Amino acid sequence: METIKRFQPATETYVEEGCYIVELHNSAADADCSIARARVAPGMTTRLHSLGGILERYVIIEGQGEVTVGNQPPQSVHALDVVNIPAGLPQRICNTGHADLIFLCICTPRFVVENYRDLGQ
Repeated sequence: METIKRFQPATETYVEEGCYIVELHNSAADADCSIARARVAPGMTTRLHSLGGILERYVIIEGQGEVTVGNQPPQSVHALDVVNIPAGLPQRICNTGHADLIFLCICTPRFVVENYRDLGQ
């Protein structure tokens, strides 16, 4: 396993969920955890979705937004806030600011697309 994986911004990909993703670390060789950098443009909201069997944490790096987890009302988030999202709960995030909302997505076990559930909103 590599000791250091360098950030590669050119690998950023738009996903239909409504955000841009750079996979920082996601390998079957380390199935316990994955880390991605997400970017949501101003005024955009990601689609409501859940991750079956995966606990996810958002670590807000830049910007401001509102996150909805489960049945809780939307809550504001800012730089260095950590959002804990239990496995299987519906989630989405909205960029309420004027600049990109950038955050890390840390998943345990690692994110695999087969566990992603689009909840249609």
